[in-house]
Amino acid sequence: MIAVAILAAFPALAHPSAKILARDVNTLDDITIFSPPSTYTVPRTLYARTLLLETDGDETNVLLTTWENYSPEPPYFPIYQSLDGGSTWTEISQVTDQVNGWGLRYQPFLYELPSEFGGYPAGTILCAGNSIPADLSATQIDLYASTDKGFTWTFVSHIASGGVAEPVNGDTPVWEPFLMLFEDEMIVYYSDQRDPDHGQKLVHQTSTDLLTWETAVDDVAYDVFDDRPGMTTVALLPNGSYIMTYEFFGAPEASFAVYYRISNDPTAFDSTPGQVLRATDGTVPTSSPYITWSSVGGPNGILAVSANSDSAVYLNQCFGASNAWTRVATPESASYSRSLRVLSDGTLLITGAGILSGTNNSVTTSSIDLSSVSLASCD
Repeated sequence: MIAVAILAAFPALAHPSAKILARDVNTLDDITIFSPPSTYTVPRTLYARTLLLETDGDETNVLLTTWENYSPEPPYFPIYQSLDGGSTWTEISQVTDQVNGWGLRYQPFLYELPSEFGGYPAGTILCAGNSIPADLSATQIDLYASTDKGFTWTFVSHIASGGVAEPVNGDTPVWEPFLMLFEDEMIVYYSDQRDPDHGQKLVHQTSTDLLTWETAVDDVAYDVFDDRPGMTTVALLPNGSYIMTYEFFGAPEASFAVYYRISNDPTAFDSTPGQVLRATDGTVPTSSPYITWSSVGGPNGILAVSANSDSAVYLNQCFGASNAWTRVATPESASYSRSLRVLSDGTLLITGAGILSGTNNSVTTSSIDLSSVSLASCD
């Protein structure tokens, strides 16, 4: 009921969660989606992303996934499809670089339009990612679209361009796009090293047509040059506010500690304070967080956060209250920048593609039943 009410109140927003159907829970345990061949270079695969198609009426179990794919040049983003809630997967297409001649190398992100936008119908799938040449001399966040559920792809626009693809303060790359529709604008959040006053900061740009993009606006920018907030993800809460997670190199609690901010306006995170995510057992997760929200649970639903530092997820049923994060074990191995997706049966799908510099990386997925977990109260 909560999810339905939110969608009615905010019809042009990103889906806050999958529509939860009658519960017949089937959890997954370390399902292999893709094992790369010997021709792939280290780390083979990385940075998995998933999408549950939600505009097809009864077709509520159609999943797509993609990842950084370290194939022979030029790289591309593979698109795999599951029709059974993640148990089995088949490659249906490849998102290839159609304009730069470099390949699509890093940080893919998939997003389904919940309504008509920019001349594209509801159900159009967008893929944003970083086009980078083999010598890593430039970064270009580009946007592609599919109007046939991921089987074919067409270039849409250049979003942001930057310098050499190295995470070194003083270099000028752009990284890690995250898309979300808000009212009559598409927001793309990303990490930005182009400002000479900041080693790295978090910014966003907006578009009303997916073709032209407004000037970048700061979301998180710290006064210390060496501080590096990175890897924005955003979720909508049932009270109409938004929560952003990011990693924070420079945090006093831990290197790359997971931080978050909550705002009533997803274009104004810079005006809200950041706070560390600390679980009730004292754990501070670190590196490459991803956040989502599920309507499963009590009246507030459940926030879920993944991080690179361990295989657990961090759950909160209190709108992100700082004293209510519970660390919960999962069967999915720790990976750099795992993806979270709430499925139609209310389970939480956790998908990873391995660790940084991993020599045996593959793409795998698991799930947990959110209704069965015991969480910190909101007292």
